[in-house]
Amino acid sequence: MKYYGKTRDDAIGEAFDKVARVVGLGYPGGPKVDNLAKQGEPNIELPKTHFDGDTLDFSFSGIKTAVINLHHKNPDINKADLCASFQKTVTETLMTNVEKAIKKTNIKTVALAGGVSANSYIRKEFMNLEKDGIKVYMPDLKLCTDNAAMIASAGYYNFIDGKRDDMYLNAIPNLKLSD
Repeated sequence: MKYYGKTRDDAIGEAFDKVARVVGLGYPGGPKVDNLAKQGEPNIELPKTHFDGDTLDFSFSGIKTAVINLHHKNPDINKADLCASFQKTVTETLMTNVEKAIKKTNIKTVALAGGVSANSYIRKEFMNLEKDGIKVYMPDLKLCTDNAAMIASAGYYNFIDGKRDDMYLNAIPNLKLSD
């Protein structure tokens, strides 16, 4: 397996959660931002991060910070418009890199997965790739769960199978996935 891009900071779902918290929607943020965004217009200009060179890496911390700053400067800002603008800008950033990856690799199949794959706007934009002959796979909405829930489920089954670790087990946040 070859990796072409990764996030350099916040994961996309993490950005949704943080934006939701700031505008008062609570957790989990993804579905709440998606629902409120449907009531708004994406009429607020937000920054997009672009990296020089051939990288397909992502950064969502700048847009998240811009939303937080806008909300702090103007707590009465239209939250539906803010969520719609955030969702649109994040999706454009994501789709720009997906389209670059398609051109770079000539792939004809794309899969969308994880909790954010439940976002209606992101799903719609991914489905637009099919107009260009790209086959898009995405799970049924009932299978679009938060990664934490999937990790907890795996832990549960390990526990049931009698697998245990002592209190010295530690996370390795920069663990590299092998090829």
